[in-house]
Amino acid sequence: MKKIVTLGEVMLRLSPHGQQRFFQTHSFEVEFGGSEANVGAALAYWGLKVAHVTAFPDQELGWAAAGQLRKNGLDTQFVSFLPGRMGVYYLEHGAMHRSSQVIYDRAGSVFSTFDGKGLDWETILDGADYFHWSGITPALSKASADLVRTAIQKANEKGIPVCGDLSFRSNLWQYGKAPYEIMPSLMEGCSLMIGGLKDFNVSLHKSWKKFSEAKKEIFDLFPRLTYVAQTDRHSSSASENKLSAELHSAKKSYSSKTYALTHIVDRVGSGDAFAGGLLYGLMHLKPQQAIEFAMAAGALKHGVPGDILLCSLEEIQEVASGQSLGKIKR
Repeated sequence: MKKIVTLGEVMLRLSPHGQQRFFQTHSFEVEFGGSEANVGAALAYWGLKVAHVTAFPDQELGWAAAGQLRKNGLDTQFVSFLPGRMGVYYLEHGAMHRSSQVIYDRAGSVFSTFDGKGLDWETILDGADYFHWSGITPALSKASADLVRTAIQKANEKGIPVCGDLSFRSNLWQYGKAPYEIMPSLMEGCSLMIGGLKDFNVSLHKSWKKFSEAKKEIFDLFPRLTYVAQTDRHSSSASENKLSAELHSAKKSYSSKTYALTHIVDRVGSGDAFAGGLLYGLMHLKPQQAIEFAMAAGALKHGVPGDILLCSLEEIQEVASGQSLGKIKR
């Protein structure tokens, strides 16, 4: 059985019911989610062994979050419980031409101040086939960036492939460092990177106009790199998008088919579903099949409420092969 280790903050998610606005609602729907844990949960749902590394407050919210990780199939033996607060984000779902919006309340959370003291990376990474991180974590604080750097270095020392989803979030970089001061040293340790043109430009302080222009230099800059993946999204409205993806090696490129997504239920976590699908695909399938599997996973997430993709391998493979178009299964 393949093993994956993920690292990142898990937050409390509070959302008005349906498409209500914040100033309309009288109650919130409660979820727990975080980019890297979302990736791990999808992989665990597909039968892989996944250990998630994070820190929670040592109180009821932290215990509930850890319980949710376990319910989603993640190994929580490396979760730290410390004094402090839980990170929170508020999500208002958009509809038609009204965009969704997120409000973060995560400054000073337990995870953002966690320095990894007490973590035994030799044990955590033992037998791992991949280590996964995202650019959200080093955006939170110097301590978080240093924690990611340590984990990547330990994975590199053990010869474990590293996947980095660059995930630039402009409103998270608030501790006096720009992405290009932090991200390059983290990207050096990656064998797989997921990111669009903006992610790479901001992370590397570049001004590339086209992804094809950036691609060659990226492989030259990072000799450890095997693959780069990106998704291409065109939004007609909050409810209707078109989505496709590409996977690139230094010499070859692979493209998925395009998905027309209408009546979107929940877009949050779709990039994480794609990342999880890509990791699964690259561990079990050929590159063209891997990018098709990843894009099918990402597309399916738009129809699943919450942060996490809860679809079986069979469902994803049916969509990837064009066999399933939402028919009733009897």
